Amino acid sequence: MQVEVWSDVVCPWCYIGKRKLETALSRFAHADQVEVVWRSFQLDPSVPEGHTEPTLPALAAKYGRSVEEMAQMQQRVEEVAAGEGLEYHLADGVSGNTLLAHQLIHLAGEHGLRSEMKERLLHAYFTEQRSVFDVDALVPLAVEVGLDEAEVRAALADRRFLPAVREEAQTAQALGATGVPFFVVDRAYGAAGAQPAEVLLQLLERAWADSHPLVTVPAAEGCADGSCSV
Repeated sequence: MQVEVWSDVVCPWCYIGKRKLETALSRFAHADQVEVVWRSFQLDPSVPEGHTEPTLPALAAKYGRSVEEMAQMQQRVEEVAAGEGLEYHLADGVSGNTLLAHQLIHLAGEHGLRSEMKERLLHAYFTEQRSVFDVDALVPLAVEVGLDEAEVRAALADRRFLPAVREEAQTAQALGATGVPFFVVDRAYGAAGAQPAEVLLQLLERAWADSHPLVTVPAAEGCADGSCSV
């Protein structure tokens, strides 16, 4: 069974949703037969590459809130994240274009390290307050998970994975995604947002039951309900 998750590496609810999915899988009896694939989705692809800005005032302007109101909302998100064992530092966050980060995840996928790269980028951004927006910021993180520095620089320079990133974003739209995280199981069942682990577990169990129908073996001769005597 395959679980595809569309998300961005600067989406606070995506990291929370990742932990909730991991909790659901830890309770799922067939977790060893589940493949989780991280798909690309940019919250704001219109941000010019190379441009960064403080997140808090940018969000306040975008949603018509005061900086103080937005700070309170961010604090609530930090509290929710803490409930999932995550340490967030949102007040001083910086935003930028994540296109290179998604291309890096695709490169990592070629080496069987897609999940490790995804986790490293999320942790770097939200917990360590590190940039994930340029080549020099991404290379050390890639090397940490086992990628070769020269290969990383070459791949991000020639943009070989850009078409794949674009295609995944288009697929998300075709599947009806309006936000992230967006969970899709076997291209048949979907859930949007950082759903509770219980909801994701129910999704997994339903998908498994529908793809593995119970086979009923015809009953053999025998006794039931005390109808036989010795």
